[in-house]
Amino acid sequence: MRKFLFNTSVLSSVFGAVGIAKQTKEGPRDWRLILMWISWAISVAIAVGTVVESSREHELDEY
Repeated sequence: MRKFLFNTSVLSSVFGAVGIAKQTKEGPRDWRLILMWISWAISVAIAVGTVVESSREHELDEY
């Protein structure tokens, strides 16, 4: 869990939700809002996937 908490790509993608949440609260609700949430979810998935892949490579290097 620590590897996710201290990874900058995961942190920046998670904190990106703050801006999207603000936009959701204040802005118009249209198709662009849905696309913003989808792109945010994709960025979080990529960041988490990168950490998992890096962790697997590190475990293979130890053996």
